[in-house]
Amino acid sequence: MIRSLLREPLLHFLLVGAALFLLYDVSNGGRTDAPREIVISEARIEALAENFATVWMRAPTTVELKGLVEDYVAEEVYYREAVAMGLDQDDTVIRRRLRQKMEFLSESVADSVQPDDAQLQSYLEQNAGEFAQPAELTFRQVYLSAERRGGTVRADAEKLLAELQADRVSADPAEVGDPTLLPATMEGASPQAIANAFGQEFAQQVDEAPVGQWSGPIESGFGLHLVRVDERVITEAPTLGEIRPIVLREWQAEQRHTQNQSFRAALRNKYEVRVEGPAAELLGAPAGSSTSR
Repeated sequence: MIRSLLREPLLHFLLVGAALFLLYDVSNGGRTDAPREIVISEARIEALAENFATVWMRAPTTVELKGLVEDYVAEEVYYREAVAMGLDQDDTVIRRRLRQKMEFLSESVADSVQPDDAQLQSYLEQNAGEFAQPAELTFRQVYLSAERRGGTVRADAEKLLAELQADRVSADPAEVGDPTLLPATMEGASPQAIANAFGQEFAQQVDEAPVGQWSGPIESGFGLHLVRVDERVITEAPTLGEIRPIVLREWQAEQRHTQNQSFRAALRNKYEVRVEGPAAELLGAPAGSSTSR
């Protein structure tokens, strides 16, 4: 009978609950710092009703609204009692969430500032390289397969390059080089389009190739290539009117970052930090000393 009782899940639950409340009572000296009054404001009720309507696409009934209020009260009670018991301490998830809220507060200050066109124009000029449109290339390429030619592929490429530069062979990619499914020519291609076809490394090298002459060999993940850039079109820098939303987005991102850094530094200066143990030397502070940053 006793053994059967000891195995009863309900008894285990009651014992754990009793231990929990005993710990709570001891840790708080029989008292709680949680406020005893819970005020359900008119604004709170409206918010609960609006959230319900957003999910269910209709207003809550009186019974449903009463249930929403009761659920909110239960949540508030649990929250206050949990904080009073210190259950929020040393909880990584809660710490990260509170940090996020502090950062959101900081960012909201930056977002409340709306720049005028003069500020955005100045930002655009100072960061012109970030907003410049990449050049578009028109080029031809002759492919030499490393798999097919083995150790002679580079020597073959250099020999063919000399012949192309001297106009001793046809400049038509279809008549020289090795067969490939890669495009023999690309017209008005952006760096991203070139990278999609040949790889990022090839795109970077062909972007630096001279115009009007054969050059290379340029290596890709497929093999070696001889390239002739026939045209490089560099577009004019965009005006603020053309890309204002993009400039505004980047300006706001920079403002948020700056505001967060300043906010963090201001809060950090309120604290003295003591680094203990061997890590103190690694972090540039004597063991057991206080550092303020």
